[in-house]
Amino acid sequence: MTPELLDCITIRVPADALETFEAALSSVCRAVSFYHDEDVDEWDIQGVKERGEYEDELASALLIARIVSGLEPEVSRALVPVAGWLARTQMAFPEQLIGERFVVRGTHISDPPLPGRITLTLDAGLAFGTGEHNSTRGCLVSLERLAKFHHPQHILDLGTGSGILAIAAAKLMGQRVLASDIDFRAARVANANAKLNGVAGLVHAIRADGWMDKLITRQGPYDLVFANILARPLCAMAHQLAAHLAPGGRAILAGLLNTQANWVLSAHRRAGLVLEHRLVDGAWSILTLKKP
Repeated sequence: MTPELLDCITIRVPADALETFEAALSSVCRAVSFYHDEDVDEWDIQGVKERGEYEDELASALLIARIVSGLEPEVSRALVPVAGWLARTQMAFPEQLIGERFVVRGTHISDPPLPGRITLTLDAGLAFGTGEHNSTRGCLVSLERLAKFHHPQHILDLGTGSGILAIAAAKLMGQRVLASDIDFRAARVANANAKLNGVAGLVHAIRADGWMDKLITRQGPYDLVFANILARPLCAMAHQLAAHLAPGGRAILAGLLNTQANWVLSAHRRAGLVLEHRLVDGAWSILTLKKP
């Protein structure tokens, strides 16, 4: 039997184009990862998608990325067997201890739960964010810190991906979490992961275009908002975030490089939010903002 194959797309770009091309691949790929080549200070972005699907969408997304960035990076393509990709993904997804409270593991790990830690179990073959990336890890550490003095009841996770942050908040705080993603596949995966983690009754993931969705705005104001997205959309949504955040509420923002942090922070300060905490993890920043 011929093995099922996936399209694997790889692009190498400088740091200032990482956000643009990562967003392009994320719009069509099942999973996207990126790696920093410190020797030349460039990033390799790699995405996998179903073979032969979403080709027109991919071409359009890459064209827009080229126009926005002014770059013409080489795009390499390869076919990889699903089984081989899943095996490599699992090997690259070991159990991760994050902060003092969390442990993230794939479904391929069957060890007993670790005492004193909240286990977040994800399907490594479907995840859109598994905790190994600095931004996701930083959000979990920031959530852990925040939970020591802030007890939100209304929580929103914008751009939920795998649902990892929504699931972590539900498990840590025992509160309902509304999660959303512009990609219907991500919303489906997030709901599946919530069920896998025993919090299907607390986490509800929907396909939605951020603050444009009436369900999201209607259920506000929120005491806590996660937005692990990208710097540009974070800046564009700053005033909407401030408008739908409750007084005293917090927002944890991520998906931004250290070089973009002041830009994102300035946009949210103009919207009336103040910086409460900044966490730096490698080349990435995670900002915790407060509405006075």
